[in-house]
Amino acid sequence: MINGKGEEIPPFPHHKAYVYRSKQFFTAKSIASHLTMGNFITLKELYNGFKHKCSIPRVLLIDPTSDCNLRCKGCWSQDYESGHNISYEKFDDILNQAEELGIMDCLMTGGEPLLRKDDIIKLCRKHNKMTFGAFTNATLIDEEFADQMAELGNLNVFISIEGTQEQTDFRRGEGVYAKAIKAMDILRERNIGFAFSACYHSKNYKTIAGDEFLDLMRTKGAWFGWLFQYIPVGSTADTSLMCTAEERAYVHEKIRDYCEKQDYVIIDFWNNGHLCFGCIGAGVGFAHINAKGDVEPCAFCHYSDSNIYDVSLADALRSNFFTTFREAQPFSENPLRPCPLIDNPQAIIDVVKAGGAKSTHMANPESAEELASKSFECAGEWKELADELFLKMPEHNRKNFPKFLRYFAFKKGITDGRRRKI
Repeated sequence: MINGKGEEIPPFPHHKAYVYRSKQFFTAKSIASHLTMGNFITLKELYNGFKHKCSIPRVLLIDPTSDCNLRCKGCWSQDYESGHNISYEKFDDILNQAEELGIMDCLMTGGEPLLRKDDIIKLCRKHNKMTFGAFTNATLIDEEFADQMAELGNLNVFISIEGTQEQTDFRRGEGVYAKAIKAMDILRERNIGFAFSACYHSKNYKTIAGDEFLDLMRTKGAWFGWLFQYIPVGSTADTSLMCTAEERAYVHEKIRDYCEKQDYVIIDFWNNGHLCFGCIGAGVGFAHINAKGDVEPCAFCHYSDSNIYDVSLADALRSNFFTTFREAQPFSENPLRPCPLIDNPQAIIDVVKAGGAKSTHMANPESAEELASKSFECAGEWKELADELFLKMPEHNRKNFPKFLRYFAFKKGITDGRRRKI
């Protein structure tokens, strides 16, 4: 079952297999179901981590370019220097390294990844044992590109949308909503199991968490959804868009109820910490490479001590900063407070300092102290409410989280711990 109905799932690496694996990950009820999902991919990750003496992420995030064809309000890409691109040859090399480590999924962020869609098509065709996805504003999706996606099978897209036409065009520009909806229609006609991707903030959170919007996304053909809470990264950040504790709780409860009712998968790492086991950045679940080659814990955490042009992917995953970051995980015993950027901002200050990382925010570097200063107040308010919500969780969720943390402690022991003993 996927999207509330029976669907035929082609074998991996088809993009629909990625969707189904994501559902398995976010609905795992026990350690056993987590370890045995998707042809034992978790056990394979454990073996690869043991073999390479570092935590191997399930997903590698890569920015093909720092450029974007839009100027969305409050987006950090406006701080980025234009013109940074990972060349086709370097992208190919990174993917070769990833496959050697056992990484099977590559998701592309940016910038706007589809500015490089010709190279992306070639890379997907060459690395046909991996699945690929691109977070996109959808303005560059046309019939020709969708036909290529359908032919490949291992490429998916996650279409950014802010809610209604008015809300989307407010942040993204006039006419962008219509282009996103048209792209969904083009993909649905070709039976491509795309996702919607929404950034929720103080001005649209009720729409994003509402049945009307979510029903529309499913009707348009979205097999699943991504939700990203607004994070005030960079000098252009608009802190008025940050959700209050009550607004975040509203999204948490509405999305939980909708997914249970419709058997639908919506991924929200901030509000679903109990399902993804807290922060899974820095190689625990994913790692991010920006368009300049800096290897970062996640797409929102713009700090690094390694560059893919200077070191191998394996060595970047073993770096002092990544190891320090993983040692600090989990950043809270409450899985509803997983993030060091907005839930535990002192943590990002501490790990950046201890790990010897520098800001990678391109043209306008931002210290960890500057970033954290924008989140301390919201984090304090959220702590009180998050603690109440955690106590109201179903008993199996509250009992499972410590069990999964013990599993991840074991994983650290046979990867980072084993390396440090030598």
